[in-house]
This record gives sequence, C-alpha cells and structure tokens, in this order.
Amino acid sequence: MRICVIGEGMLELSRASNSAGEDWRLGYGGDTLNTAIHLARYGHSVAFLTALGGDPFSVDLRRDWAAEGLDTSLILTDPAHTAGLYAIRTDDAGERSFAYWRSDSAARRMFALPGIDAALAEAEWADLLLFSLITLAVLPPEARARLFQVCGAVRARGGRIAFDGNYRPQLWASRTETIAARDAAIACSDIGLPTLDDERLLSGEDTADAVASLWQGLGCGEVVVKLGAEGCRCPDGSVIAPPRVLQPRDTSGAGDAFNAGYCNARLRGVAPNQAVLAGHRLAGWVVARAGAIPARDDNAPY
Repeated sequence: MRICVIGEGMLELSRASNSAGEDWRLGYGGDTLNTAIHLARYGHSVAFLTALGGDPFSVDLRRDWAAEGLDTSLILTDPAHTAGLYAIRTDDAGERSFAYWRSDSAARRMFALPGIDAALAEAEWADLLLFSLITLAVLPPEARARLFQVCGAVRARGGRIAFDGNYRPQLWASRTETIAARDAAIACSDIGLPTLDDERLLSGEDTADAVASLWQGLGCGEVVVKLGAEGCRCPDGSVIAPPRVLQPRDTSGAGDAFNAGYCNARLRGVAPNQAVLAGHRLAGWVVARAGAIPARDDNAPY
C-alpha cells in the first residue's frame, strides 16, 4: 500500500533526565509526522509531504525521517525559512503542555513552493492520503482548497482519505473559520478520526454519538471517536476500551499512534472493531514511554 501523509514536522524540545538531573533534548515531532513514522514502522511505503528549510537543522530532520523509513522525496525546500519549533512538558500524570514557535515555518508555505505541483500529482496516486485539522491550520485558504481537490482525485482513483480532527485553537483566527475547514475536510474523507474533547471545544457536541452523527452527516462514513483513557466509539456505535488500564508516563502522540494502528489494520483488511484494538495497543505502548515517537523496543507492537 502507498500512503501519503501531508502536514508539518517540527523540532521538539523536551525534558530528559540524566545523571546530572534534567536537561533539554532536541528531537522532532508533529501530529501527522508521528502517524507517518508509525505507519512506516509497520512496513508501509509512506511519503511525507511537507516543507523544510535548507539549514542544518532541516538537513538533520530529512536524514532522521529517512532513517525511520519515510520517503522524503516529497519534502520541499524553502531557503528563506526553517522548521517550526515546540517545547513540551509533562506533569506527574503524564499529561503534556506545549509552547510553539511555528508562525514563520517553511511548512506554512509548502503549497507556494517550486515542486508542489509534482508533489501533489504524486500524492494523487496514494492508496491512503492522511492529513489533520492542524495540517489545514498551517495552510492558507487557497492551499486548503487545493488539498481538497487532491482528495477528490485520490478517491476517484480508488484511494481512501483519513482525516484527524486535531484541534488547536491558538492556530486559528476564529472558530467559524475552523469549523468551515473541518467540515470541508470531513466531506471528502472516508475515515474520520475525531477526538471527543476537541469536538466539545470546537462545536459543542457533548457525546461520542453526537460527534459520530455530525461527521457521518457531513459525508464521512467510517468514524472512530477517540475518548482518551476510556477508549473509542467504533463506527457501529459500540465503545471499546483499551485492553488494560494504563499508567501513562507521557501522553504525547497517543492519538497519532492510535490513528496509525487503526489505519494500518484497516489497510490490511481488518474489521473496524478489531482495528481499534490495534490502535489501542500502539497508543498504549507510546504513552508508557517518553516522547511522541519512542525508539523501538522488544514490546513495540509493529
């Protein structure tokens, strides 16, 4: 299966413990990037479509993402800008908080860079095209419209679209703009991956059933509503909890990992109610370790 993921990958500053106490560690992350790397670890051919700069940090990111198995041929270069940056902290319960420096990132300009036409033409041949509401937040309106055209071309060729409703209010000028972009994305998607907490903030839908009904009414037939520690609501309306109670160390990237586990299983023909268990397993492995994309170990469920 050929997968194309569109979004922004950033430099990540996170606290790391060592013999001298605590220090800051430089890594990388981003919602769609996290999902793309997990999908590549499952063995899929995954291209990440974004933009970076020509600076040494951007060179390092390309190298590291390629080492994870990503196809970096669709990463465009903006010589005037570089990757965004975020810093992350976790509390005693593993919950995270972020600070961002991304308003002038190269990814915001990806649809205006040389090479974007060829990259989008390649993306149209994907078996699965995946993006998020954060992807839409970093793109100007005209770029969003072009992305939706690419979604139509993918579906016309028999591919599927997966959309994660990952809502970050600070990235948007207004809720009205956000809802319009979200609804347009839902309408051209086959697999919807909203989170109940996000939908409560964005449109006031207070239950998983109400969120699923909204997304299905807008045209997305297969909707999985993520409920955090409670599990998720499946497309048939049942709620499936994680196989075991978790004691999170770091919840960064849990939803992104769930998306990858679920989409991998669906691409391999697994039924939705079993695919959510694959999503739970990968998310559970991630939250028990530090960082949004932990290094593989013997317990990794790939």
